[in-house]
Amino acid sequence: MRTYAYGFPKIGKNREFKRAVEDLWNKRLSEKQFQGQAETLEQCMLEVYSRYVDNFPIGEFSLYDNMLDTALTFGAYSCNDLDEYFELCRGKNALELTKWFNTNYHYLVPEIPANFKPALHWEKSKISYNKFKKGLPYFIGPFTFLKLSKGLKQENFKSTLLKLAAAYKEAIKDFKQVHIDEPAFVMDLTKEEINAAKEAYSIMQNGKTDIFLFTYYDSVDFLKELCTFPVKGIGLDFVNGKENFENIKQYGFPSDKILIAGIVNGRNIWRADIKKAVEFLKELSGYAKNIIISNAGPLYHLPVTLEEETLDGDISCLLSFAKERLYELSLIKKCYETHSISTTSWTNPISVLRNDDVINRIKKLKEVDFNKPVLFAERKKIQQNVLNLPAFPTTTIGSFPQTQEVRKQRADYRTGKITKKEYEIFIKNNIKEIIKLQEEIGLDVLVHGEFERTDMVEFFAEKLQGIATTKNGWVLSYGTRAYRPPIIYTDVQRKDPMTISEISYAQSLTKKPVKGMLTGPVTIIAWSYVREDIPISEVAYQLSLCLQDEIKDYEANGIKIVQIDEPAFKEKAPIKKRNWPDYFKWAVKSFKLASQSKAETQIHTHMCYSEFGDIINEIDKMDFDVISIETSRSKADILEHFKKINFQRQVGLGVWDIHSPSVPSQSEMQVIAEKAISVLPKENFWINPDCGLKTRRWDETMLSLKNLVSVAKKLREETKEEIKQGA
Repeated sequence: MRTYAYGFPKIGKNREFKRAVEDLWNKRLSEKQFQGQAETLEQCMLEVYSRYVDNFPIGEFSLYDNMLDTALTFGAYSCNDLDEYFELCRGKNALELTKWFNTNYHYLVPEIPANFKPALHWEKSKISYNKFKKGLPYFIGPFTFLKLSKGLKQENFKSTLLKLAAAYKEAIKDFKQVHIDEPAFVMDLTKEEINAAKEAYSIMQNGKTDIFLFTYYDSVDFLKELCTFPVKGIGLDFVNGKENFENIKQYGFPSDKILIAGIVNGRNIWRADIKKAVEFLKELSGYAKNIIISNAGPLYHLPVTLEEETLDGDISCLLSFAKERLYELSLIKKCYETHSISTTSWTNPISVLRNDDVINRIKKLKEVDFNKPVLFAERKKIQQNVLNLPAFPTTTIGSFPQTQEVRKQRADYRTGKITKKEYEIFIKNNIKEIIKLQEEIGLDVLVHGEFERTDMVEFFAEKLQGIATTKNGWVLSYGTRAYRPPIIYTDVQRKDPMTISEISYAQSLTKKPVKGMLTGPVTIIAWSYVREDIPISEVAYQLSLCLQDEIKDYEANGIKIVQIDEPAFKEKAPIKKRNWPDYFKWAVKSFKLASQSKAETQIHTHMCYSEFGDIINEIDKMDFDVISIETSRSKADILEHFKKINFQRQVGLGVWDIHSPSVPSQSEMQVIAEKAISVLPKENFWINPDCGLKTRRWDETMLSLKNLVSVAKKLREETKEEIKQGA
């Protein structure tokens, strides 16, 4: 039995990757110093691999994102230096960001040029292989690259894929073995796409390079056909793709190929049941002659290591992060080879610590509890009478820049260097300043700035019972943006108000409405590690009831607008559309349960960086009043989908890409706004940024918001003129 691992997190135990890249951007590191630090990080990854498993990829380390690296490798884009490379990541013409399958990792979406002539332009994996002399050279597969890119017409997909396959053949010709990721093989594919993929791999096969092809995140529907592809090994996910084993039992597995069995979870952190894993391998070996054991999906969805973590409820003994997953693989191998199990069967002692109050509240829920008694059209009239907002109201998504001083004060409070009272005074002073600033700029609906919040999920996790948070469990979301996923380990309950103090104080400073800011149940689940002993829908409803209680407290304190952020609403959907109905049933219901409120309370939601067009009907079912949604990088593509269903709810399209340091001009924002009001009723259109402003600098923020308000004022003047002419 041999072991193989891939996707080890590049972030570093103490976020060394993030610091190195951002130090380069801020000119605290020279290019040479940066390249040295990047090489050290890659070396550290390889050393961890070597300590625990028999083999691993080389060249999977990226300075930003491997989809961009693939586009550069085969000539979809070109750049001559690091400045040009990072311009594609975060500059004025940065590539669109979207979710990587149904995970919280965002990738850069290449746009395939009309004159694309695939050819080998950058031998990234070969450079790494020659440097370190170990591992299987890593590539994202040609099918996945094209399937997840944009701009390519469907009728040109096969011909482009076959040309790209010829370029891949050139890229892999000097290697004995290569690692090729094809997660798109678990998607819903047509027969034509499957045949095109097989033909592409026939072109790539040169007779001397063994291709090890990896699929993950779900099962492969065409496994019988995949087994006929000219590859040496096939990686299958047996954790998230349960149907893979059923298909193998039905069709078998070829004796001339190696099955790379993904048996330890790459997406959740509950430690593996070693006994169960060995028993599964014994059963699997009855159908597959040659097996290598591996992780089920890349490990970069996990923090680096549990070392030095002290967690709520003493749950550390139940968990495995990336490094611990490698140890589990070595332990499974040892137990399998020696025919002995040195560990007891895994059980979760936390699961018996149920909360009767929470359980009973869930049991008492009836269908009426998920539906608002007043319909949207009537609510809209009531809310406008209460709020009296101007045409094209302006707002932001929630957070404002978190300076070094804000982060320092928060850290000092956590470590006891300042008192709770001193910290609260500091936060209140920041809230007071941001309310004044928003009024001076001329925004219509204000926010309190979220200076007290580290992360939009972690902040609430720290205030809810039944959820643990980590000290150093960082995971990359995109580029250098990292977050620490909480761990939902038992029943969730809100004992005290979570945000009332800050929001009500902000509202006391202004006559303009201040939005209460909450993170939705689906997003809390998607960006956390979730218990697996009860249905996920039950976890969602527990969270929803906590948020519903918070909204009632908002209303009691005079808050008239509440935003429930659900950026993960699409991201959490299963990859295969046949599994969507069950997911959206509980996802929609969880939002509706959370947002139960008075008719005069205007409920907003926010979504970003996913493809929402194919779920627009499910979004409409959520029964919110206003949605703010990312559109700047995607060029407002979603408008056509709003148009198709005659979307009547109010919409705030993002006119400013906040993931780029570039300040958009008034005219650039106006292009998106005018495109929007050519499709949406003018009275339904809001103007806002794509997302929160936490990562931006104050100078960028001020200039951009002034331009944003100017666009709204100009549209109001033009609308007045239209009304005069009509009269």
